[in-house]
Amino acid sequence: MTSINPLLVDAEGVQAWYGSSHILRGVDLQLGEGESLGLLGRNGMGKSTLIRTLLGYVKQRSGAIRIGGRDVSRAEPHVVARLGVGYVPEGRGIFPNLTVREHLVMAARPGTDGRVEWNYARVMQTFPRLGEREQHLGGHLSGGEQQMLAIGRALMTNPRLMVLDEATEGLAPLVVDEIWRVIDAIRATGIASIVVDRDYRRVLAHVDRVVVLQKGVVVLAGARGAVQDDPRLGACLGV
Repeated sequence: MTSINPLLVDAEGVQAWYGSSHILRGVDLQLGEGESLGLLGRNGMGKSTLIRTLLGYVKQRSGAIRIGGRDVSRAEPHVVARLGVGYVPEGRGIFPNLTVREHLVMAARPGTDGRVEWNYARVMQTFPRLGEREQHLGGHLSGGEQQMLAIGRALMTNPRLMVLDEATEGLAPLVVDEIWRVIDAIRATGIASIVVDRDYRRVLAHVDRVVVLQKGVVVLAGARGAVQDDPRLGACLGV
């Protein structure tokens, strides 16, 4: 899958293991600057493993991974983050004893080019509900509020790339709509994104490009329209 924009993420032949379990089997993935990519597949097909491998969390890995032209094939997660990658993990990773404000202030830093387009005020404007709970502890927030906080925290790093793993899992329908609205807003600012979500229809409606995994192998990849119209898609997703 070749991007029409300058490449931000370029992964070739990525292999990954958990112990003796071979999860990713030669995955290629390319993402251009400012593009959004949906990562689809049934449960257990390797989506979260691929994300965690790209970000340096999976140690048993091989293949070539470049972000912004820099080789991060063996890099630690903090090195990848400093290249301008904001990560919203499955499970959100909220600290229960830090307030909303503390989460955001702690994460604040300029982007790799020195710009500060996302600051505390902008995150509060994007998520008014967080403004109402500014002094609440993370452990006292609802699931939807925690997800908003996790996204806001990632935005405070002024990333070039946002990675959202299970973006709306377990959230109420109104909150789900809010999260997708924000994902669209992020996309409109020119930040690239990789999005994993179980609602493949919503993913297809909000991304430019798609990669579909099956048993750790890319079985479909390309522009959203081409993948959406491919008769193999339903079988790949089990729908």
